[in-house]
Amino acid sequence: MTKEKLNTLEQLVADRFPALPRQRLPEPAEALVLRVTPDNLLATMGRLRDDPELNFTQMIDLAGVHYPGRAQPLELVYQLLSVHKNHRLRVKLAVDEETPVPSISGLWWCADWYEREAYEMIGVLFSGHTDLRRLLTEYDFEGYPLRKDFPLEGLTEVRYDEGEQRVVRQRVQRLHAHREPYQANLS
Repeated sequence: MTKEKLNTLEQLVADRFPALPRQRLPEPAEALVLRVTPDNLLATMGRLRDDPELNFTQMIDLAGVHYPGRAQPLELVYQLLSVHKNHRLRVKLAVDEETPVPSISGLWWCADWYEREAYEMIGVLFSGHTDLRRLLTEYDFEGYPLRKDFPLEGLTEVRYDEGEQRVVRQRVQRLHAHREPYQANLS
């Protein structure tokens, strides 16, 4: 996006949402970020979509990030696109682990799967979502794999046991530091 277009977008967003914090990212990203809260998410997103001067009719992506040291450790980043205006906007929302975020799947149908993925991978709760089932892991999976405090080996492993002739699930046995490292037998 050119500097002129970014300046125009920044002015439009400042006029429409004077109370919301904005941030302009430097090069090479050169993007505008708008910060929202769970209380004003639906109204803000609806206006971004429906205002003819903004016209953000497409939601491109929703990503979740985990920042363990923060008071609100979970952050959602929505990527919006106005095809007709050739503008892009990032909307960020920080939340704690217990506060539900209103679902925007009623505004953009594609948000349905993105919200399910954010729920499953980092544990963001969505209110008003009609189907928060898991997409990528088993239904009885424990934990949130994209959180920074999730163990690299996971909590359980699933494998086929030849002796029992079935799939078994067991807790991961972590190696202790006093054990000898693995050495391949090359003979």
